[in-house]
Amino acid sequence: MNKPKQPSALFDTLEEMPNPFKHPVRTLDALVANSPENALADYQYASEFLYSYRGSPDTFSTYRREIEHFLQWSWLIADKSLVDIKREDIESYVAFAKEPPKHWIGDKNVARFISQAGLRVPNPQWRPYVSTQGEYAISQSALQSLFSVLSSFFNFLIQESYLAANPVSQIRQKSKFLRKQQSKKQVRRLSPQQWHYVLAGAEELAEKDPANHERTLFIMNALFAMYLRVSELVETPRWAPQMGHFQRDSDGNWWFLTVGKGNKEREISVSDNMLDALRRYRDSRGMTALPLPGEATPLIHKTRGKGGITSTRQIRAIVQKTFDFAEEKLRAAHLIEEADRLAAATVHWLRHTGISEDVKSRPREHVRDDAGHGSSAITDRYIDIERAERHASAKEKPIKS
Repeated sequence: MNKPKQPSALFDTLEEMPNPFKHPVRTLDALVANSPENALADYQYASEFLYSYRGSPDTFSTYRREIEHFLQWSWLIADKSLVDIKREDIESYVAFAKEPPKHWIGDKNVARFISQAGLRVPNPQWRPYVSTQGEYAISQSALQSLFSVLSSFFNFLIQESYLAANPVSQIRQKSKFLRKQQSKKQVRRLSPQQWHYVLAGAEELAEKDPANHERTLFIMNALFAMYLRVSELVETPRWAPQMGHFQRDSDGNWWFLTVGKGNKEREISVSDNMLDALRRYRDSRGMTALPLPGEATPLIHKTRGKGGITSTRQIRAIVQKTFDFAEEKLRAAHLIEEADRLAAATVHWLRHTGISEDVKSRPREHVRDDAGHGSSAITDRYIDIERAERHASAKEKPIKS
């Protein structure tokens, strides 16, 4: 009986990934065994495509995931190079992605690569798919991402004269894979009680260990109160967040300048409470109460070494530790359902939660601009008034006449 082919991580973090234009890959021996002909060229083009998104950590991570999944399926399951992929292969891959084999599914997120004897090697514990809640199921948004990323990738390969056609665009009826939504999708966010426990947990950690967790408390406040994406807190080639990006205007109002999704610069209005959180954080670092104009101090400092944090993974780990701490507190208070839901939360839920709370009391146009939404329609997804009213009108519907 043949041993099932075990997938291995193909692309490292943005910080560790070598420039493929300067250092082209020479062999795939350390990543995949018995790869099909042209796999080396597949990998080189994929690396160049991914590296071109190094200025946008979130986009890089999304594209890396989708391309990594597809290359593993193509090489290990279909035994084909990208040059041999046809429309029907894409349909087969979608079916595979909906129900991957169990040995491709992990029960927790782990690093793709680890350091070993001074080298970066694939982590044997890593799996392409992850299910922390039992049985694996792919969401509609994940399917949409699959089609979107692969289509962009194949268009790139056409531009590079590696392929002649885009097999994704040849699928005429994507509707058999993607459902249309009649109503707006519910935004994933923390409940008021969950956020209370999360914030209280961060404050408790900061009181116990200020050297490490005053930074944690500030991160939690910034993600919630300014709706920041995790990538907007780390240093990238595109942008390095600094204390001086908190700026006061001629009216005495404070703003935070950032560069977000799509490389768009925006100003975020800073509330009095957020300003208090900034003062506390700066006081813990022995700094003046508020930043001076042009202050270049990194916004989120490293606890070891100089400079600011450059890894979104590190920010996610900090937030996850706070979530875990709050989850324990919820369980100790016998709030089991709230704890179970918090166990599924991600960092991005803090942005969603902050927007959802603010849109209840602030003009949606103001929230839209602070959040960096391209249109008010996106902000409208966070308004639950109509949804609540619809449910209230149905609550006491009789079944028996």
